[in-house]
Amino acid sequence: MICVNEYRTHLCGEVNETDIGKEIRVAGWVENIRDHGGIKFLDLRDQYGVVQVVVYDEALLNPVNKECAITVTGSVVLRDEDTINPKIATGKVEVKAASLTVLGKSPSALPFEVETSTETKEDIRLKYRFLDLRNPKVHDNIVLRSQVISFLRSKMEQLGFLEIQTPILSTSSPEGARDYLIPSRKHKGKFYALPQAPQIFKQLLMVSGFDRYFQVAPCFRDEDARADRSPGEFYQLDFEMAFATQEDVLSVAEEVLSETFAKFTDKKVSPAPFPRIPYEEAMLRYGSDKPDLRNPLEIIDITEIFETSTFAPFKNKTIRAINVPGCASQPKSFFENMLKFATDELGMMGLGYIKVNDAMEFLGPINKFIPDDQRQPLVEKAKLEPGCVLYFIADEKNAAAKLAGQIRNELGRRLKLIEEDCFKMCFVVDFPMFEVDEETGNHIFTHNPFSMPQGGMEALLTKDPTEVLAYQYDIVCNGIELSSGAVRNHDLDIMIKAFEIAGYTEADLEEKFGALYNAFQYGAPPHAGMAPGIDRMLMLLTEEQNIREVIAFPMNSNAQDLLLGSPTEVTEQQLREVHIRVRN
Repeated sequence: MICVNEYRTHLCGEVNETDIGKEIRVAGWVENIRDHGGIKFLDLRDQYGVVQVVVYDEALLNPVNKECAITVTGSVVLRDEDTINPKIATGKVEVKAASLTVLGKSPSALPFEVETSTETKEDIRLKYRFLDLRNPKVHDNIVLRSQVISFLRSKMEQLGFLEIQTPILSTSSPEGARDYLIPSRKHKGKFYALPQAPQIFKQLLMVSGFDRYFQVAPCFRDEDARADRSPGEFYQLDFEMAFATQEDVLSVAEEVLSETFAKFTDKKVSPAPFPRIPYEEAMLRYGSDKPDLRNPLEIIDITEIFETSTFAPFKNKTIRAINVPGCASQPKSFFENMLKFATDELGMMGLGYIKVNDAMEFLGPINKFIPDDQRQPLVEKAKLEPGCVLYFIADEKNAAAKLAGQIRNELGRRLKLIEEDCFKMCFVVDFPMFEVDEETGNHIFTHNPFSMPQGGMEALLTKDPTEVLAYQYDIVCNGIELSSGAVRNHDLDIMIKAFEIAGYTEADLEEKFGALYNAFQYGAPPHAGMAPGIDRMLMLLTEEQNIREVIAFPMNSNAQDLLLGSPTEVTEQQLREVHIRVRN
């Protein structure tokens, strides 16, 4: 696996019983030093594992501290039976040191112990990321990242896709997030922008006659950090297909993602085809366009049953309900804590519920507000059975859906209903093309503005904009959005009309998206694509809760690179060269 040289003949993790009696050289970092009465034991670590080194001559260890880099020459011997370590691959042998050379010194006091670095404050970890990355768990995440990306590339090539790089220095465009701007030295007062995605370029590649494109693409967005979103930079498996339909793209995504997850996890992975769930259905049944299908609970709409209700919280409201089988046996504290979650965490006025006993009688706080003529329809609609609990969520339509989804998630978590040993994937499809801006009352795009409306020009001309669906789709895994994509709007007339509905003139379209506006006049083919997020895939595969754990050199949650110290101030001369004056 390695070239034999003056530093090592063997990797630390590959020394084994077949090497007993051989003189070898190993190199790595000193993970631990143990003094056993004149004999010292070093745990020597490289990327491939750990081997124990025994040092009888203390002079060899001057100066050796934890985390210094060393090379050791010595003979391989069998460990004493009572010192065998079955937890590591090299646990039956050790290297008896004849010579030891320090290759890279390390101070006696470290900012944190590498073995427990994940327990250290994140900003300290990121400042000394080169040490943090020596932690085997953190290190293995980055090794896995490399393996996953390599597999993705191989799979895409197998499916006939060409890897093509697109520019990093691009132009600012309204794609939903803030751009990172780069001032131009040669063109005073003008700026480049880092691409939020290769969106325009990959569409231009389709117009250029390339049939199947992909790249492991860096994307740059000036957004606030979240647990599943890195500020600044992230990577996606970006791909696009010419002469393709929505189903063509979904089929590729199914094959690539199911095989990737199956290769890098022992958990069960959804077999293809993944469920296709329309957006409206997802919002109704799961209260989210990112449904976690590991949770068996579903939401139902019971608004019609209570249309004549005089119960104030139900009047003129959308009413959603969640049937939780077997929940009636939960202690009083369970219901009190769910109420506290609803009021304190979600800002709800309350959380009504009824219990159903063995005689199919209703019990609970809002039982008295349910008239007799509404009880049997409720039993049938909600499929109530003895021992179940029915939770009620009432609000205006969008809020009711969102709140019901959050209650569903919390019930699944508290009742331990979520399957932990699987990855369940689905596509959410048929997103609305437009929505009404609450502040202005104008129609705006809800998703990608370059998507093809279902029904084409006729739909744009004859339907209320909020009723127009788009060929847009997301892929969701365990409640996390891995990717969004769309069938692109390649017809310039349809695009002009779609942007007109969203408040743009044709002149705006030509100015802001001039490349597409021009290219689509020269035989643009139908095309479609998507871009699964690589960082989020790795979060799922490693079961990490924070996306920064799967990125080699991430920024912190405040968009700072604590290792290199960016963002930094620059000199006045540098500012003058790019025609920038900083205002205080």
